Parts: sequence; C-alpha cells; structure tokens
Amino acid sequence: MAKRLSSKLLDKLSPNEGMLLMLLAVIVGAVTGVAAVIFIRLIAFIQIFSYTHAEMFPAFGRLWIIFVPVAGALLAGPIISRFAKEAKGHGVPEVMQALILRGGRIRPRVALAKIVASALCIGTGGSAGREGPIVQVGSTLGSALGQWLRLSDERIKNLVACGAAAGIAATFNAPIAGVVFALEVLMSELQLTVFGNVVLSAVSASIISQIFLGARPAFEVPAYTLNSPWEILLYLALGLLAALVGIMFIKMLDTFDNIFDRWKFSSGLKPAVGALFLGLLAYYYPNLHRFSSGTPEDFRLGMPLMENIPHIYASGFEFIEEVLLGNAPFFLVALLIILKPLATSFTLGSGNSGGIFAPSLFTGAMLGGTFGYIANVIFPEIASEIGAYALVGMAAVFAAAAHAPLTSILIVFEMSNDYSLILPLMAAGMVASTIAHWLHPESIYTIKLVKRGIHFGHGRDMGVMQNVSVREVMNRHPITVEADQAVAEVFSAFQKTHLQGFPVLDKNRLYGIITVQDVERALSENNLDIRQTKIRDIATASPITVFPDETVWSAIRKMAPRDLARLPVVDRRDKKNLLGLVSRSDILRAYNVGIIRKQQVQKMLDSRRSKE
Repeated sequence: MAKRLSSKLLDKLSPNEGMLLMLLAVIVGAVTGVAAVIFIRLIAFIQIFSYTHAEMFPAFGRLWIIFVPVAGALLAGPIISRFAKEAKGHGVPEVMQALILRGGRIRPRVALAKIVASALCIGTGGSAGREGPIVQVGSTLGSALGQWLRLSDERIKNLVACGAAAGIAATFNAPIAGVVFALEVLMSELQLTVFGNVVLSAVSASIISQIFLGARPAFEVPAYTLNSPWEILLYLALGLLAALVGIMFIKMLDTFDNIFDRWKFSSGLKPAVGALFLGLLAYYYPNLHRFSSGTPEDFRLGMPLMENIPHIYASGFEFIEEVLLGNAPFFLVALLIILKPLATSFTLGSGNSGGIFAPSLFTGAMLGGTFGYIANVIFPEIASEIGAYALVGMAAVFAAAAHAPLTSILIVFEMSNDYSLILPLMAAGMVASTIAHWLHPESIYTIKLVKRGIHFGHGRDMGVMQNVSVREVMNRHPITVEADQAVAEVFSAFQKTHLQGFPVLDKNRLYGIITVQDVERALSENNLDIRQTKIRDIATASPITVFPDETVWSAIRKMAPRDLARLPVVDRRDKKNLLGLVSRSDILRAYNVGIIRKQQVQKMLDSRRSKE
C-alpha cells in the first residue's frame, strides 16, 4: 500500500520536479521540528526524573553524581550497540559518510535510536549537546522519505541537507544558522536548488519549534557595545587563543576515541566506563575551590533547575548564561576551559550519544570569560564587559573546532539576538577558523572520516572513487622479484613485460618496490655492475602501502603528493604480507566501476518504481 502510494505521488508530481522537492523539504522540516520538540522535552523529563529521585536518597551523599550518568550510559550503550551503531558519538560524521558513500541513504531506525540514546545520555548528565543528535535525526528522516519515494541519490542528498538544517533551526531557534550549517559543513558546495529547499525546511522546522517551545533566544544577554576601535585587537587575540583551544578539543576527543576503540571490551558497556570517569571528575573537581576565593557552592551549582548538578554535565547552557552576565568566579571559569572538553571526551569518546556543538560553545564561553576578566584588568579603558568576550569566544572556539566560521558567527548571533557584536564575532571567528585549519587540517567532524580513509569536500568525482575499494580493482597476482636477485634480472623483466615497477620480496615478505627509474638512476650515478649488484641495494625499502579495505580515493591521496605510479596492497594485520598491487591504470578502471555501480543502483530503483 505504502509503495503504491509513493509511486502514485511521484507520477502526479514528476512533471514539476522543483515543486515536489519544495513540498518534501517543507514536510522534512515540519517532521524534524516535531522530533526536536519531543527530543528536548524527553531530555528535560529524564533530567528531572533522574536527579529529583537521586536526591531523595540522602544516604548516598554526593555519590549520586557518579551513579546517575553511569545508569544512563548502561541504558544507552546497549541501544547503540544492538539497535543502531550509527547512533554512537556525535552523529554528524555518520551523516557526512552517508552523503559520500551511500548517496545519502541512512537506515530509518537510526532516528529512533539516536533520540532515545542521546536523551538518556544528556538527561542523566552526559557532557554532550543536542545539536549532533537532532542533525542526524533530521537527516535520517529526510533520507527515509527519499528512500520511501524511490528518489535518486542527488534528491536524497538534498533531503538529508534539509533535515540537518531543520534540526539546527528547531533545536536552537536559529533558522539562518541551520541553512548555513547544512551548506558549509555537510554539502561543501552551493547549489541553488539545494539552497532554496534547505531554507524552506529550516523555516518550517523553526515555526514548529516556536509554536511548542516559544520564540525567545537561547540566551538573554544585555546589549554589548564595542568600546573602542582598538578593542578589535583584543578580539583578534581571543580568536588566536580560540584556535588553540579548538585544536585541543579535537585532539582530546580523538585521543579518547582511539583509546576506547582499541580497548577489547563490550561496546555496549564502554559508555558506562566513560560515564564513570565523568562522574569521578564531577565528584572531585569541586574540591579545587580551595585554590580560589570561591566557595564549594560556587563549584557545585551548575544548573539552577536542580541544585548541586556539576557544571560539566549536559550542555551547561544555564551556566553559560551566568558567565555572559559576568556572575561566575574567575578561577572556576578558567578551570572549565580544560574540564569541559575532558568531560565531553569521556562521554563521546567512550561511545555514548550526543553532540559536540554545545560543549564547544560552553568551552568558548569559558575561554572568552577568562579572557574578558584579564582584559578588564590590563586594559580597563577599552575592554568591554566580560560577557561580550564570552559571547565572542563561543563563536570562535566552535569555528576553530568545526572549521565552520559562518555557522559559528550566525548561530551565536541568533542564539543571543545581539547584532552589536557582529564585527567582533566575524573577526574572531575567521581568525580562529583560519589558524585552526592551518595548524590542524581536519575538523572535529572530519577527523573520524579521515581515519576511515574518507575525505570530504573534494567534488563529485571523489564520491564515485570512495564507493570503490582497493580490493575491487587491485592486481591480485602481480609480478614480483626477490631482493637477492641481480639487478640484471629485473632489468630483463622490465624489457619483457613493459611494466615500470615490481614489488620486491624477501623470503615471501614485502621488502620494497623497484622501478625502471631506480635502475636508471643507479646506473647513471654509480656505474654499477648490474650482474653483481642485488636488487635490495637499489630498491625503495619500506614503501608507501595501502590496505585492501581502503577506498580508491585514499590510494589516490597517497600516490598524488609523491607522484607514485603504484602502491603495494598489504594485509592490515600483517603489513609485510603482500596481497596485490594497485596502479594508475587500476584507478582509472575504478572510476568506471563506480560510475557503472551508481547507474545500476539508480536503474534498479527506477525498475522497482515502474513495477509498483
């Protein structure tokens, strides 16, 4: 019944494809808006339920700070590992991977798993935000609608971008930032049709969100002003510091990601271990108040909603507002620059579910607040209020971590509804993003993809090449030579086969690679006797290699900078075990394989549609 309905809908609207996509964009936005409302209220319910019930047992003392996030992780972990592994982490890299490798196709079950697991994580205190989850949920809903209607890859990708924009718009009441996020972070190239549909989706999601959640900005802040033209130099300096903090955030999260990935332990229980570390950190860091003029209560009151919830738990937006108003103690604010990324790394690095947007905004607010305190002491004549620097710091750190300056500027502007600081926001955001990209080319979103051999943002041909693995096109039986053979023998082999290079083996183990250029160079430089000289003496030992499960695009990335014509393919578990050879001609063949595969998939979908 559903298939016949989707087929009839397409048949009726197919003459006007633009109208169809606009209608679908509005539907995706509205449904994502409803999902965002449910998600936000579910987090609030779990938060109130968890902590009000926890405080009913005074015998536990403050140990409930540890128990609650661990309990939430024990529930969320199995949901992720058994129901939808794509729900692990902050979600945006998984959406990007689907856009690159699967034509935007995401399993529908991911939406439900992501909402429930992320609500459990954030609601019980996991240090994460709600933007990553709702971006993944919105993208999944858009993808599911496109798949149900048997749309092409390009149309499904369009709806995925619509869902992502709608998620940001609904969650943060920031439709403009939602549009820019979808285009700047996910699509990487501006297409007019995509832009129009994404705008419609963001607007419809924002309307739904405002109906149920209200239209007030995320932060109520006083109007800030630029006290002096010279003050812009302070904001540029803040941008520089934000770049370093953003890189620290990326590296810290990546480090814990690697540690937990390598750990041979049940993936469903790893989030609980991360939550235990988070709980211990939250339990003990208030003791640091003795090093400052603050009281123990200053270090414990993180959320006005419920007493004694640590600042490093959940998104921390309540405490951000305290910093924006200049009401937080200096030492605590400075300390949280390190503690919040560490808490988020425990949470998401262990495999729990949540976003990094809010933690990066929190870290930026702490950096900006600390900078503002110091600036007001050193430059009291020109420095603005502490809150102004905290607001700019939020945009700058996210710009550095995500390499998304436009999104960071616009979302902070929309969340605060304060236009007066747009110039400092632009200056600090661009400086932070540029320096961070220069020092660390991969963002907090793309670093996961790079570890998987996936590179985002290199055009449409790259998407084709990333759909083909090295295993599919490599030469499984390359001609090889032995390291102890005479150079004369390989010289003869070059002449007979007209090939330009061979892998070199030493007792059936990969030793290196030898090319015609190696032989010619040795003859011209050293006047060697090719009958006496062994191949091992002139071959390139320990060459650059590639694994069979890597994408062809990954092989290209290794070959191009070094002008290599071929790469040995080795076993990932035994890098001396030669499995084959991939050459430039194989890569050309891979492009044809990828194109044919995409055509076959589309032909199959069209065939199914015609039969229904």
